[in-house]
Amino acid sequence: MAGLLRHVAAALLCLVALASLAGASTYYASDPNLGSARVVFQTNHGDIEFGFFPHVAPKTVEHIYKLVRLGCYNTNHFFRVDKGFVAQVAAVVGGRKAPMNEEQEQQAEKSIVGEFSTVKHVRGILSMGRYSDPDSASSSFSILLGDAPHLDGQYAVFGRVTKGDDTLRKLERLPTHKEGIFVMPLERIEILSTYYYDIEVEGCEAEKSILKRRLSESASEVERWRRKCFV
Repeated sequence: MAGLLRHVAAALLCLVALASLAGASTYYASDPNLGSARVVFQTNHGDIEFGFFPHVAPKTVEHIYKLVRLGCYNTNHFFRVDKGFVAQVAAVVGGRKAPMNEEQEQQAEKSIVGEFSTVKHVRGILSMGRYSDPDSASSSFSILLGDAPHLDGQYAVFGRVTKGDDTLRKLERLPTHKEGIFVMPLERIEILSTYYYDIEVEGCEAEKSILKRRLSESASEVERWRRKCFV
C-alpha cells in the first residue's frame, strides 16, 4: 500500500509540474468561462480532471468545490454511463462506501438554487442533476458524453472536463444494462480518491507539498474505512 501511494504521489507531482510549465490545458485556453481551480477524480479506470465556471454558476461552484475539499466524493461512484449522452456521479449521500463525518453530512445534505444559463450542453460539460424541483440539486452531477441541446437552460452547467477524455471513452466502452430510464454500468465505477489544485498558484514546490498532503489525507480516509469494514 505504501509503495503504491509513493508511486501515485510521484505521478501527481509530475502532473503538477507539467501543469505549471504548460500554464493551462487546451480547454482552459479555449474556454473563457473556466476559472483557475482544478479537481481530479481518480477512478478505477483512470483520472478525470475538470474546472469550474465561477461566473456562470457561482453558488453551484462554491457548493461542489466545498464537497470536493471535504473529501465527500472519495469512495463515491458513477452510477450511470449512457454512451454519447452522460456519465453521472451519484449523490454522495448513499453513493459513498465510506461513512461521512458530521461536517461532510451537513454540506452534502444542502440543496442549491438552480443556476440555469445559456451555456450549451456539449461533450465535456458538467451539469447538475436534480429532481423536478429546479432548486433540488445537491451533489449528483453529469459529465456530458455528447451534445444534448434538450438539456440547455433546464440543468445548471457549472464546469467542464479539462483532461481525461480518454478515461471517459473507456467508461463508454464498459458493459451496461438498463434500469428504467437509466443506462447503468454492470461494474461499480469507483472514485477512489480526489484532489484539487490551482493552475495560477505561484511556487510549484509549495503546490507540490499541498498536493502530497491532500493525497495522503484521502488515502488515509479510505484505509481507515477499509480496516473498519474488513477487520
